[in-house]
Amino acid sequence: MLIYQCLNKYNIVESTKLKNISNLVSFDTVENKVVSKSNIEIIIENNLIVEVGIKLASADKIIDCGNKLVTPGFVDPHTHPVFVNSRDEEFSRRLAGESYESIASDGGGIISSIQSVRDATESDLISRVKERMDSFLKLGTTTIEAKSGYGLDTENELKSLSVLKKVQDNHLIDIVPTFMGAHTFPEEFKNDSDGYVQLICDQMIPAVAKQNIALFNDVFCEEGYFSTEQARRILETGKKYGLRPRLHADEFLSSGAAELAAEVKAFSADHLMAVSENGIKKMAENNIIAILLPGTTFSLGKTSFAPYNSLRSAGIDIAIATDFNPGSCFIKSMPFIISLCCIYLKMPIYEAIKASTYTAAKSLGLENEIGSIEKEKKADLIIWNIKDASQIPSHFLDNPISKVMKNGELLFTA
Repeated sequence: MLIYQCLNKYNIVESTKLKNISNLVSFDTVENKVVSKSNIEIIIENNLIVEVGIKLASADKIIDCGNKLVTPGFVDPHTHPVFVNSRDEEFSRRLAGESYESIASDGGGIISSIQSVRDATESDLISRVKERMDSFLKLGTTTIEAKSGYGLDTENELKSLSVLKKVQDNHLIDIVPTFMGAHTFPEEFKNDSDGYVQLICDQMIPAVAKQNIALFNDVFCEEGYFSTEQARRILETGKKYGLRPRLHADEFLSSGAAELAAEVKAFSADHLMAVSENGIKKMAENNIIAILLPGTTFSLGKTSFAPYNSLRSAGIDIAIATDFNPGSCFIKSMPFIISLCCIYLKMPIYEAIKASTYTAAKSLGLENEIGSIEKEKKADLIIWNIKDASQIPSHFLDNPISKVMKNGELLFTA
């Protein structure tokens, strides 16, 4: 530590070189495709990648990758980590034949997570979210989008966003915060949905903008949740306050949410299991990124996955995410999500890697900083225990990650 402080004092930059990489797999923005390169080395300085090539110059520190695979760190662009406890009892209810929708209508689902968040102290939530971020990092996720949405009143939505900011300030993972007051209707507004929409627009969004933590504004646009008219009002109000729109779209039924995402120029439309042909067309015409969440379909025991091939054929950029949350999907592992994409969506492995790194970063507006192994980008990397990317889908239960690097610093070593 003393040597490092002295180096900083005299502006002397330490360099790190990664060598003995069997394959480097990453999206190449020059070639505009995912590439696999062998015998590549990487030089890192000041937490950034400064050189990628063959037989590079020596460095102050050498990391031997053991002739294994190296990829970018994962970017998870859709999570709900600010909650108290998981809703494990709902799994048993689904096994007994109840659907997610029927459980929600019976007071389960999102609603059942609200009171515990309202009752929790900020410090308790910080501790829980920090532990979850530790797990994400160990599984190779180096940047994560994180939503509020289990407070559903002004005080507790602000509290949830404050939790994300304080965890970000004291954790190595990068957290991209999203306001999601429009997650569902709290009990006090169950018979006055328009009144709750008015509260979001007139009180919550101005308060969130003043707090200056959230970057995005997300709405669950679905039958039984927010209508397209209500979602449009919330998203357009958010845009006036500088909050960029995202959308939970067409998860259970085709509700026009994908079309709305195109209309409001959302950064992404997420879920899309029931997206219509017209919704796909409108998304393609307006360059809306699709974020697919196969872990939720899998966890709910459903069989209708998002139509990857139709979305891809339309020319839509596709990202993938965990949808980590307390009820419908408790998965934190992006390698497992990649496996689900390959098995059930028939997504080629290189496309799944792009979707979990570069395009995921693009869906957050961060593609110039993270998501690929290129010069001047953050040194967020995974050194695997396997030699080839084709092994990822079949080795997910082994968690075949050897080391995780965040901002050029090794965090976990198997």
